[in-house]
Parts: sequence; C-alpha cells; structure tokens
Amino acid sequence: MTMNKTVPSDIEIAQRAAMQPIADIGNRIGLHEDDLELYGKYKAKIGFNAINRIKTSQEGKLILVTSINPTPAGEGKSTVTVGLGDALKKLGKKTMIAMREPSLGPVMGVKGGATGGGYAQVLPMEDINLHFTGDIHAITSANNALAALIDNHIHQGNELNIDPRRIIWKRVMDINDRALRNIVIGLGGPVQGVPREDGFDITVASEIMAVLCLAADLDDLKRRLSLIVVGYNYDKEPVTVGELRVEGALTLLLKDALKPNLVQTIEHTPALVHGGPFANIAHGCNSVMATKTALKLADYVVTEAGFGADLGAEKFLNIKGRAIEKNPDAVVIVATIRALKMHGGQEKKNLTVENTQALEEGLGNLKKHIETIQSFNLPFVVAINRFHTDTADEIELLSNWCNMHQIPYGLTEVWGKGSDGGKDLALEVLKAIESIHSFTPLYSLTDSLKEKMNKIAVNVYGAKEVAFTSKAEKQIQQFEKFGWGSLPVCMAKTQYSLSDDASLLGRPEDFTIQIRELIPKLGAGFIVALTGSVMTMPGLPKEPAALNMDVSKDGKAEGLF
Repeated sequence: MTMNKTVPSDIEIAQRAAMQPIADIGNRIGLHEDDLELYGKYKAKIGFNAINRIKTSQEGKLILVTSINPTPAGEGKSTVTVGLGDALKKLGKKTMIAMREPSLGPVMGVKGGATGGGYAQVLPMEDINLHFTGDIHAITSANNALAALIDNHIHQGNELNIDPRRIIWKRVMDINDRALRNIVIGLGGPVQGVPREDGFDITVASEIMAVLCLAADLDDLKRRLSLIVVGYNYDKEPVTVGELRVEGALTLLLKDALKPNLVQTIEHTPALVHGGPFANIAHGCNSVMATKTALKLADYVVTEAGFGADLGAEKFLNIKGRAIEKNPDAVVIVATIRALKMHGGQEKKNLTVENTQALEEGLGNLKKHIETIQSFNLPFVVAINRFHTDTADEIELLSNWCNMHQIPYGLTEVWGKGSDGGKDLALEVLKAIESIHSFTPLYSLTDSLKEKMNKIAVNVYGAKEVAFTSKAEKQIQQFEKFGWGSLPVCMAKTQYSLSDDASLLGRPEDFTIQIRELIPKLGAGFIVALTGSVMTMPGLPKEPAALNMDVSKDGKAEGLF
C-alpha cells in the first residue's frame, strides 16, 4: 500500500466511503436483478443462469498483476490491482477486477486484509476481510465433512481397505494454528473410532479450495471432487472420493460457494472477489468462474496472482491459464523501493531511511522477475508503488534504471490518490496490450514431473539444480506409475526469496532447491511439490494483528487493515 501522511487509515477510508447498491453496479455491466443473489445491499453472488447466458460473449483483455518478492508486510499488489482497475475505468474503459478472498489467517496474523488500501479498496472492506458470503466456511465444512466420512468408513468396516497410516487428507480451519499441525485422533476406545495420526492445514491450502477455484461449472466441480485422492489402501493403491461415493454431498455443500461474489471499489468499479488459495502453498489465483465471468462482462479485466512472479504468476501461467484457456494480454510487476532496499541488504527496521546503494543492489530481484515474464514472451509494465518515505533520489535512481534498460514503468500512487494516482500506469498497460506477442509456455504437460520441477526451479527461481529426498524420489516413481506424470506441478515455496530459504534475499545464485515431498491433488489437476521448510498450516506471530482488533458500540470494526 502506498502511504501518505495526510491520508486516513484504510478502515477509516472504507467506512466513510459511499457505496452504491450492488444491483446498480451489476446493471452497469449488463446483469439484471434476477441475475444476482443479494447478500444484503452491497454484496451479491452471480447466479448460474446469468453465467450460462453470457458464455458465448466475446472475451475482454486480461491484465495480470504480480510483483517482486515481497517484504513480510506485503507490498501493495492488491492495492495496485484495484487502483489500476479504477484508473482504466476513469479512462473510459469498461473494466472489472477479479481478486481472491482474504483468509482469516493473515487477517488475524501479520499481513492484514486483502482488499487493497487507501483510496484503492474493494468494499465492503469489513465484510470481505471477515466472513464475507461464507465461501471459505463452506470449503472448511466440505473438507471436514470428507475427513469425517473417511474416518467413519474405516470405523464401519473399511470396505475400501484404507490404510489408516496412509491417509493424506487432513482437516482444516481458516486461522493460523501451529498446535494443530500434528495431532492424534480416535483415542478413547473402540466406540470413538480408529486411532491414527492426523493434522490440520489452513483452509486455503485445502484441495477443495483449489478445486473450487479451478472448476468451470457445477458438473466440473463434482467431477473434480470425485478425483481427489484421500489416501492409499493396504495394497498401496490410491483411494478417491469417487470410491467413497460422497462427491455429490460435497458438491451440495459447495453449490453456492461456487458462484462468484460481486462487490465494488471505492470508485464503484465492479469487482469479483472469489476464492482464496495462497500462492506459497497452493496456486494463488482467484477462481476460474470469476475470471471467465469478468472476461465476458468487461473489455478489460485486472486480476492478480499471489506473492511474486516466482509463485503466483508462474502458477497462473502454467496452471490457471490452461484452465481458462487464455493467457494474459499484459503483466504488471509491482515493485516498491522499500522492498528493493531490503533485497539489497537494508534491515527491515530501517526501510524508511534513504539508501540508494541498497536500492541499487536490490534491483537484481526485480530484474529476475522481469526476465521470468519475458521468458513467457508476454508484454509487461513495472508499477513503482510509491510510499511517502521514498525519496526523490531513490525514485530517480529506479526510474533511470528502468529507462536505461528500456523497461516500461508507471509511477503509481493509488493508495493516496485513487484512480488519479494510477493513470500513468494504466496508459503504459494499454500500450503494452497493443504490442505483438506470442505466449511461450515454460513446460509441456508431456514433460516428466522431474523435468517440470527442474524447469521451474532453474528458469523461474534461478536455481543451479534440484535435489530430491529419497521420499520424493519414491513418490515420483509411484505417481508416474499411476499415470499422474502429465499433470502440472504446483511448487510450495517461501514467498520471501527466489530460493527455498527465506533468508536469501535479492537475487541468490548457485543455490539448490530441495523437493522434500509430493502431494497428489488430482481434483485440482496438479501435483504439489513441497520445498524447503514451507508449512501448509502457518503459525501466528508474537504480536498478531488480532491484538489490535475490536468492535465499537455501534457495531463498526476497529483495527482491520
């Protein structure tokens, strides 16, 4: 988020904003009253009838927003996404925004909400950052219903011969809770079930979240759910949801959650906020349903992918792009001077202090992300997301560097100025869209799993090589025997570094990526590769953001950011 001392806090701006009825927002993009399922006055889901009606409409241009490796506090990618959408609308373009839903994990933890910031926010900010329309709760319920059905199947005779030691399906909750990473269930005697080891992931790491976000429609959702591998039997063969015969029940729990959520920005740009997989442990993109619907309703769609281009953008281009059968028409790479200084060796506590040397040394990180997008042969623009602590000399250094390397850029001040602060970026993006390009995929689906992981690690991260634990080696052989080798790979890796070591900032060289374990996600349609020490259930920090949260006497949220 770009900061300005004269601008109130995010929540103050959001609470003062005058929203328009969501039915009016829908009407401006061609949706009728009967197309919307209202959740109060300012939120709505788009019904399946409307989605089916517009399927034959021409698709608009797609703009993907990504970034450099962020600092722990985040660098305003969502803010730039919203501000760019508002700026394009102000330039007279029929524009929509497609974003992910926030998880309570980071909202209550350290990062805060995910609705943008300042005068570039989606509203209602409080609702979206808390329970919204209940989508994440529905995913939690479906995930845990499946877990209960698995354990009940074993308790009631185990017809499928499931090996309790080889169940890979975990329970989930939508909050960071390290104490639940590894647990034992079924204690207390025969009537309490079969004792076994288990654990919790955060909801956004659930395969059901990925399935919901990649499903094309209800039938595809049910098909994908049936393919989910929950574990293995005593013969070490996979056991699926389809064999448990519960995909219908899970679809029933998710039928409303599959519908995209329509909201608005402070400047009344229509926004679809739907689905929320993390990019460090999942594929990091909002739903296929939301993106496809936006593309049918608008001429320009601005969407984002989580964290840096090494994570969200790579997964968008290799996983989601294949699902929506469309690649971005332009990419925006968000960079902040404070993050670049951190990548250049400046301590986090001193990032507001001018340091042109650290800035220059940190430019290698930005350069690598630019090279990654160039390797896909996509046009791009760098968004210099300006903070009020950035000095004139620092801005001049970064601008001169971009000019010297013929890198298109736009100085972006949407946090403090709204759409007016995004006009330069919007004009550069429109120019980029008109450039001639032909998307080049990173890998073919016919490549082996090892080849895919090597191409991602070497070409996107800049690694020297990939090392596999003995467990990962065995899993690769097993997965290819099962016929899963043609699936894309979803790398689970720290967001803070190009490597799998969060402490290696900047542009590390001569490093090895270690693949410690693979997890089949057949419903989602990819194989997850766990690298380094990345966790699928995060922990809360020493001073979680929840300590500053409260509610006023008139029911208004306090402390959200």
